[in-house]
Amino acid sequence: MRYSGLLLLSATLCQAPMVFAVTKFDFTNEYNATSIHAQGDQYFIDQVSKLTKGDVQITLHTGGSLGFKSADNFYAVSDDAVQIADTLAGSMAGIDPIFLVSSLPFLVKNEKQAEDLYKIAKPYYQKIFAKNGQILLYASPWPASGIWSKKTVTNKQELANLKIRTYDKNGTLTLRDAGADPIKLSWADVVPQLSTGGIQAVLTSADAGASGKFWEHLDNYSAIQYAIPLNMVHMNKDEFDDLPKKDQQAILKAAALTDKHNWQAVKTRVAENYKELVAHKVTIHKDLPKPFIHWLQESAKPSLKEWLKDTGQPGQTIIAEFEKSK
Repeated sequence: MRYSGLLLLSATLCQAPMVFAVTKFDFTNEYNATSIHAQGDQYFIDQVSKLTKGDVQITLHTGGSLGFKSADNFYAVSDDAVQIADTLAGSMAGIDPIFLVSSLPFLVKNEKQAEDLYKIAKPYYQKIFAKNGQILLYASPWPASGIWSKKTVTNKQELANLKIRTYDKNGTLTLRDAGADPIKLSWADVVPQLSTGGIQAVLTSADAGASGKFWEHLDNYSAIQYAIPLNMVHMNKDEFDDLPKKDQQAILKAAALTDKHNWQAVKTRVAENYKELVAHKVTIHKDLPKPFIHWLQESAKPSLKEWLKDTGQPGQTIIAEFEKSK
């Protein structure tokens, strides 16, 4: 009877459809669900689901809901505390100053130049991630950074001693030299500081301010076109390597599609943001006085000089190649 039972079980198993395990990953993003980055990340997740036929399922956690800020993400992914992260590049400057290149002030003039700079620097990014057990999946560009403020900021005098949030070392050095009183804050700390009066202005994009509903605290946006900084989406390499080859290829294809999608999306985002700002009675200052922009550009030169010193030959090579690409 035992033998017959085993035969019956064997026959039953042979007739049953094969069920493959679904791989699940967590994906952390410090920014709001309506931000350009979260929307790009959701596009990536949808592509992965489609290309793997549901074999890889990724859950996006926005607003830092997993407890990770951008400054935490690099090591969180390296340690596999979370499998994928969308991270502000400048927050990884402590890992390597190369990560500050996209936020060098007034280096790029438009999205095309920002994308060219990314392509030139990409092999350097990939090398750093690889050394730390990670892979770079794609870039997530911000629209150009400007100044959100309570009062108008359109000249040197209005900027003087202004308590303003910056997002990395480049912004802190530049705005300090321009006469402001900058403080570097992670995104999660910005709105609380605005609410308590700890800061009176924020260096960030119109998009970030819109997703954070800055109009509840600030009435003006000055489009200084400071920089087009990047976020980077990176993944734990061991988790990637454990996937079947077909799913690895699907993730890389999804990443390439998302890279293309994000660079297209950023080109039209500002116009959409401005409509939203106007609807919430935010005054947008676009045609800023040339002396003011010149003052900011001059104030930015020391940060480029320091970055070149910190990065050495790799930094010099990146800038030289970028200048040739213009």
